[in-house]
Amino acid sequence: MSILVTRPSPAGEELVSRLRTLGLVAWSFPLIEFTPGRELTSLPGRLSALTADDLVFVLSQQAVTFAHAHLQQAGLRFPEQPHYFAIGRSTALALHTVTGIDVCYPLDRETSEVLLQLPELQNVQGKQALILRGNGGREVLAETLAARGAEVEFCECYQRSAKFYNGAEEAMRWHTRGVTTLVVTSGEMMQQLFSLIPPWYRENWLLRCRILVVSERLAHLARELGWQDIQVADTADNDALLRALQ
Repeated sequence: MSILVTRPSPAGEELVSRLRTLGLVAWSFPLIEFTPGRELTSLPGRLSALTADDLVFVLSQQAVTFAHAHLQQAGLRFPEQPHYFAIGRSTALALHTVTGIDVCYPLDRETSEVLLQLPELQNVQGKQALILRGNGGREVLAETLAARGAEVEFCECYQRSAKFYNGAEEAMRWHTRGVTTLVVTSGEMMQQLFSLIPPWYRENWLLRCRILVVSERLAHLARELGWQDIQVADTADNDALLRALQ
């Protein structure tokens, strides 16, 4: 089994390194990269406007990384008073590590739907909710909080952009290296990989690989694109992906 990990840096390289330590053949092929978000400069002001009743949502480890770096540069830190929520354990841990603040997160799946089931989020009428995220993304969290009566604002802390590759060259490289398992952690990256690989390699190699994804929503997308051997990991962190790959 040869594994192709499409996660961005540094998570992708870290997973590959752990797989190789276990004696497995693995390669890193990051499909996207991150740069500072367009609204990052407004973050200090937005955070300072929040009260002890308000809510901050952090949707990825990248949001933590870019937000923390910007605040640090300005000689500031995350305020302790609002209630903090993260999409999953690894993001919560990243935020707790740099702030020391307690962060609520759902224990099973890392999705907006599961996060919204937390008891603390059932009565949010009149509260301010600040969502720290990348460019674009799903609107389920914001729409549901607004429907429950919260005043919702976004802060784009980072931007995701596609890395450029020559599709034919990459398809030949990974096909020749005998890659049979793909690790894909977002719908955006799955669509990108599918479009990048030329039709012959797509039919004769890509869609014949086993694909490991991180949610039922992604499994559904993989089936729609033509994959048949689909596995769903417990969560999106490297520990869960490692367990699934073993």
